[in-house]
Amino acid sequence: MDYLAHADPLVARFERWARENLSVGFSLQSAAAALAVGPRTLQRRTEGVLGKSPLAFFQDLRIERAQSLVSMGYDLEKIASEVGYADSATLRALLRRRLGRGVRELRASNR
Repeated sequence: MDYLAHADPLVARFERWARENLSVGFSLQSAAAALAVGPRTLQRRTEGVLGKSPLAFFQDLRIERAQSLVSMGYDLEKIASEVGYADSATLRALLRRRLGRGVRELRASNR
């Protein structure tokens, strides 16, 4: 996913903020404050431009980053920490549910 190509400067700034804060976790209030807008404005603009809530977009970015790191062979505990999950079991289950493939399958598909 590369959403920075869109024309909305607020959503582009939100994407940059989100990518820089994957390990911290998501708070709509924190994101809005960092971007100097109200939470409702951020919610409305991301839904209008991306067709999803700020939280859903943030979670998509987490999955994208985790998938990339898995395919490069990084340790699952390290990946979980980098994308803001408490442990590798949570990340493993989420990858399977969202992508329909497990960690082994993701790693094997990139060899």
